[in-house]
Amino acid sequence: MKIGLYFGTFNPVHVGHLIIANHFAEYSDLDKIWMVITPHNPFKKKKTLLDNHHRYQLVLEAVEEYPAIEASTIEFNLPQPNYTSNTLAHLKEKYPQHEFCLIMGEDNLRTLHKWKNYEVILKHHDIYVYPRIADSEDQTQHELLNNERIHIIEAPVVEISSTAIRKAIKAGKNCRPLLPQSVWRYIDEMNFYK
Repeated sequence: MKIGLYFGTFNPVHVGHLIIANHFAEYSDLDKIWMVITPHNPFKKKKTLLDNHHRYQLVLEAVEEYPAIEASTIEFNLPQPNYTSNTLAHLKEKYPQHEFCLIMGEDNLRTLHKWKNYEVILKHHDIYVYPRIADSEDQTQHELLNNERIHIIEAPVVEISSTAIRKAIKAGKNCRPLLPQSVWRYIDEMNFYK
């Protein structure tokens, strides 16, 4: 089985994440999409994150009606901070029958050369890239685009930000259209981000 790993802090998961995950489930050769909830991204401040189990619950709620998309806690028990190369090595060992691929935005592709062991990742895993609105072109990106492991997928450009959603909730704004209904309910009931 070919599994696309869609990493994120999902703080909170929103309709933009679902649009991307569902697009790859429907319009690529990936059999399943695992939304991998990252406990702590080395590039992000940890204090703004909801607890792992709450973010997992939000993703679980969001993907309930999408059989090809699953919430994954695979990184929860790995050493912190998590690095994608370590997670991929762990998954390969735990599920040798599956082929794991990465799903990332164009913006992440531009910084891939800064990732720990990125050459190893590229050697062993396909990377599926969805478009993002970009400010500037980068030479690194052009070099990577020629790599046979990189697949650019025409997907909807979704510019919804978890950060903006958190700020909106804190400011008492109605941002319900940006969240799956079950996710909004959970956030509202738990008084998150206020």
